[in-house]
Order: sequence, then C-alpha cells, then structure tokens
Amino acid sequence: MDQFLRKYSYYIYSIFELLVGMENPLQVFSIFLKRPAAGVKTIRLRQNGLQFKVRGAMDIWSIKETFLDRFYERFGFVVQPGWTVIDIGAGLGDFTIFTARIKGTSVFAFEPFPESYGLLEQNLGLNQVQNAQIFSEAVGGSDGTLVLDLGGGEPLQFQSRSTTITGQESQMAVGARSLSSIINQLKLESCDLLKLDCEGAEYDILLNAPPVVLSKIRRIVMEYHDQITKFTHQDLVEFLREKGFSVEIYANPVHGNIGYLRAAR
Repeated sequence: MDQFLRKYSYYIYSIFELLVGMENPLQVFSIFLKRPAAGVKTIRLRQNGLQFKVRGAMDIWSIKETFLDRFYERFGFVVQPGWTVIDIGAGLGDFTIFTARIKGTSVFAFEPFPESYGLLEQNLGLNQVQNAQIFSEAVGGSDGTLVLDLGGGEPLQFQSRSTTITGQESQMAVGARSLSSIINQLKLESCDLLKLDCEGAEYDILLNAPPVVLSKIRRIVMEYHDQITKFTHQDLVEFLREKGFSVEIYANPVHGNIGYLRAAR
C-alpha cells in the first residue's frame, strides 16, 4: 500500500510540475497523449527559458527529472563553478546543459545512439552551450565495439551489450571507450563529477576501471539498473567503498529495480 501511494503521489505531483514548469503545458500533455504527428518538437522551460528538441514523453520526463525534480542534485551533488564533469549516457543533453550553465564548468558528454546524439548536438546549439564537448561513442569496460539493443522501447532506455543477440534484428554496433581511455584521451588530472545513466552499463564501466583511474574521480552520481546484468547496486556499493568512496543509495519512487547512487571521496 505504501508503494502504491508513493508511486501515484509522485505521478500526481509530476503533472503539477509539468503544468507549472513548462511554458506550453498543453503542448507537453499532447505529446504525452501522442496526439501530434510523429516527429521532433521543441519545448521550453518556463523558469529559465531553456529549449529542447524532444521526440516524445520519455525525453520530456528526463528533462523534468533533471530540471524540475533536480534528481542529480537531490541524490547527488550541487555542481560548483569550475568543475570538470563527465556525462555518460547523455541522451538528448539535459544533464549536460544543466551542468554546463554553471560558470567555468567543463563537460564531456558521451551518447552512442545517433538519433539521441543528434538531439544532444541540436540542444546544445539551441541553448548556446559552448563549454561542452560531445562524443558519439558508448562507454564500456574496454575499448572496442558494443551492440545497442534497439528493441528495448524508448531510445533513452536502449541497453548496450558486448555481443550480438541471436535472433534479434534491432541492433546497432557502436564504438566504445573505457573510462580509462577517456580519462587518458582528455588528459584529465581529475574529474570532479562522473555522472552515469547508461541502462546497466554502469557495472561494466566501473567494475573494470583500474584503481589509478578511479583515484582521479572525486564524486559519482548515477541511476543504477538492477535485473539487467548479474550484478546489483550492492556490488557497486561494496566495490566503491573498497576503493575509498563513501556511498549512499536512494530508492526510485516508482521502480523497484532502479535507484540512485552517490559516492564521494
């Protein structure tokens, strides 16, 4: 009963947030109801005037969680001026833009799905963001190639795998880099914040990162995804604590297999 109340209270409050937070809420709700013809639409946030190209409801929901719910602050950290931030699973760019608006930040964003990467690029241009570098690559446990499973529904929920899935036609091979390779390529002495929202790839990325790379990361915030790999968020908690991080976990208000993890040195 408590879970039921928590779930529907969250949805009801989210409707209120969208009404208040979006400049044209009727347009937003028509997108949720799939009333307009298919295609990319432009929405605008009321408070700060930021604009976003979106494909559908999931894109709007992601923007809501970042800008209206401020999940990455509530369950993570308030980004400070001058921070260096790596955004893994950048999607259409909501967290990249949220962070890049802070004075003096440097943001490096990775998004492998071409359609989402295109929106990321457009949204940076729409909002005149100049302090973010974007990369059309996946991030995994090693350099090479990963396979995106495009049969998982919404683009923001596509999962990456190390091998093709037999009998599955909706797949796409994408280039992948390890966290170690990224840190070395960008010549980063440290990363103030590593953000991950990559549908289960967080386990491969972090559990395969060498200690010398993890030692350069000061803070981590992520949406974790259980029931996708053989690992769970508890494995990440134990691993990161062994590497010198203090770790906190927060439950998702709706989904039992999803939650938020913050870690800091």
